Amino acid sequence: MSAIENKSENRSTENAGEGVSEDTRDDKGLGLGVIFFLVAFVVCFLSGTFLFPKLLYSKKEQPFNFDHALHTSEAGDCEACHYYREDGTYSGNPKLASCLDCHSEEPLGETEDEAIFVEEYVVKGKEIPWLVYSRQPDCVFFSHAAHTIKAKMDCVECHGHIGESTVSRPYEENRLTGYSRDIWGKNIFGIKKNSWDRMKMDDCAECHKERTGHQGYCFQCHK
Repeated sequence: MSAIENKSENRSTENAGEGVSEDTRDDKGLGLGVIFFLVAFVVCFLSGTFLFPKLLYSKKEQPFNFDHALHTSEAGDCEACHYYREDGTYSGNPKLASCLDCHSEEPLGETEDEAIFVEEYVVKGKEIPWLVYSRQPDCVFFSHAAHTIKAKMDCVECHGHIGESTVSRPYEENRLTGYSRDIWGKNIFGIKKNSWDRMKMDDCAECHKERTGHQGYCFQCHK
């Protein structure tokens, strides 16, 4: 065999070895890329599910704890405090004057919350700055009378069993929009188990569709 043929054969062998080595490196790089992608995906998923809501929402406490169960047992149903005016408009959260129908400067109980209520609000004649869990954006018009009187809906359908609660849960406010987390719902994926789990526009449209066969018109809610 000539020297030229030997050199040619050696180059072929070297090139074949280099090809095997490059293929091995490519396989390792692809494997590391897949592993990196999966790890990054898991980190992002967990951060979005658990960390992001904690950063997006700030927790605030009510002025003092309010025992709905105690008040409903003493005063009756929801309308004892959340009533309709003569013109049919909804009163919303009760004013201090409504509370004074039962309360006075003499505490009715011996709890710390009762003391705060009397000392900070009754004695000073100051309205209680309640944080409203169900507060909608300013562009939304909602008629309670149309739903509870005309459509005969129960308060529980939108507000849950709040009348049975003995403690006021923290108010969670969206740091970007300023609205309550109850509007979007607790589940970041938009999944809900109960009708009161959230109060988004899609939920209203879905309920209207089920009850009336039509999801409603924009001007009905957006004035």
